[in-house]
Formats: sequence, C-alpha cells, structure tokens
Amino acid sequence: MGISLEQAETAIKAAKEKAVEINTLMNIAVVDAGANLIAFVHMDGAWLGSIDISQRKARTARYFDMPTGELGKLSQPGGSLYNIEHSNGGLITFPGGLPIKNADGEIIGAIGVSGSTVDNDHTVAQAGVDAIGG
Repeated sequence: MGISLEQAETAIKAAKEKAVEINTLMNIAVVDAGANLIAFVHMDGAWLGSIDISQRKARTARYFDMPTGELGKLSQPGGSLYNIEHSNGGLITFPGGLPIKNADGEIIGAIGVSGSTVDNDHTVAQAGVDAIGG
C-alpha cells in the first residue's frame, strides 16, 4: 500500500514545523510509491526555484529508494552512477530527498525538501519521515 493523503499531510506538517523551528523557509513535496505528487507546500517567502527542486528530490528518492545525498556520492566523477542526474527528466543528487517507509519497512513514498542549505533540507525532510514512523 502506498502513502495516504493523511500520512503525506502529517509528513508535510512535521517538516514545516521543523523548518519554522530552525528559522528557514522551505518547499516540501511528498510523492507516493509511483512517484506521483501527493502533497506539497510552499512556505511564504520560500525560493521559487526550490519548488521544482523539492519535487525532483522527492521523485529521485523514490526512483532509487535511497536518500538523494547517498545517490549524490555515487554520481561524482569516477563514481558508478556518474551523470545519472541527467536521466529521468533530471534528478537531484544532493541531500533533502528521503524515501518514506511503512511499519513493515516497505517504501510507500518519498519526501523532498528545498529552500536552505542541504543540511537544513535534510533535517527538515527527516522530520517529515519521522512523523510517519516507518
């Protein structure tokens, strides 16, 4: 079973609360198991360019079932996945995208966050994942 709208909204809410807590403005996207956008929020004043990045981070995390930062390590020059970011209409291979799992450890979707440093993006995305509890 994929992520429900209720779960996606829970992830968005927790991520948004974390963004407020660390004093940053974010775009937060949640996709289902098929990488389809389920929920999205653009915080007032967040960068417009990060709208697309947040959604691509979520899709990238789901396409490869791994954190986008881990994919980034593999896609460096000389890496086994060098240039992969040019596939699938454009991937994002830096931190801020995370798979979301259910209680059984099955991937049910992913979250992507963009609007600050990659460390902050990852922190906010992790808060969304943690709110689902998978």
